[in-house]
Amino acid sequence: MDISLVIPFYNEQESLPELVAWIERVMGENGFSYEVVFVDDGSTDDSWDVVLSLRESNENIRAFRFRRNYGKSAALYVGFDAARGDVVITMDADLQDSPDEIPELYRMVIDEKYDLVSGWKQKRYDPLVKTLPSRFFNATARAASGIKLHDFNCGLKAYRLKVVKSIEVYGEMHRYIPILAKWAGFRKIGEKVVRHQARKYGVSKFGWERMYKGYMDLLSVTFMSRFGRRPMYLFGAVGTVLFIIGGVIAAYIIAAKLIMQGQGLPVRAVTDQPIFFLALTATIIGFQMFVAGFLGEMINRNSSDRNRYLIDETIGDE
Repeated sequence: MDISLVIPFYNEQESLPELVAWIERVMGENGFSYEVVFVDDGSTDDSWDVVLSLRESNENIRAFRFRRNYGKSAALYVGFDAARGDVVITMDADLQDSPDEIPELYRMVIDEKYDLVSGWKQKRYDPLVKTLPSRFFNATARAASGIKLHDFNCGLKAYRLKVVKSIEVYGEMHRYIPILAKWAGFRKIGEKVVRHQARKYGVSKFGWERMYKGYMDLLSVTFMSRFGRRPMYLFGAVGTVLFIIGGVIAAYIIAAKLIMQGQGLPVRAVTDQPIFFLALTATIIGFQMFVAGFLGEMINRNSSDRNRYLIDETIGDE
């Protein structure tokens, strides 16, 4: 099979028939073998019934229905698990992503050997309350990950099949799939300018809370990608630095007191000096950080995934 289209949706009953007709036209014109994997993220309208009726006339449609709303990452996880095409393309169901982009995305993965191609909505039809925070968010993600993409959050992306089978998407991690892919060893990541269309039906399902959740997940994915297997590298290093700072300050206080006593000068009690409490705090926090790193190593050592590595190819192991 050439292409698996993974399309999560939530309350998009008006958009689905038009979207499926558009996909059918594009696939027919280009001669692709394909499947459409719909994931209903707990819709409360008639979206599921619409999908069932569309399935009657199009056997390329497969669909999964959540009992309740879990979020886009959960829907993508299920869709990726079910995908069977050589190239997996994700898109939103609200008609803001154009199926006309599919042939070029497919070509970039197959012919140009990209592991992942991310869409870039260079011209957007969203209000400023969405575009301005998005620009700031993308700039932060670029700086943290080193991946030079303009639009991490674009729903229109294409993947080599083994990419989606090698990563785990959860929480709000769908924004950081390029980072997860890079962490998994897929480093040929490209970008394509794609057409963004104004929403035709309904309203956006995302609110301001996605910015907060997005940044929390950015911290999580950055930590996991750099220190997930060796937490001591972070906690131990920070703890050691703080412990040394506290020790140096304590040594300074003691040495200063001894010198002043030897010279017969008046000496303040150690506990009357604010710097003493700074040294004490740094020492305690440093010790706690070191212990946290040690505990993290102990937990990781007993993890079933400790020695799980992604093997790209094998020769002579039949």
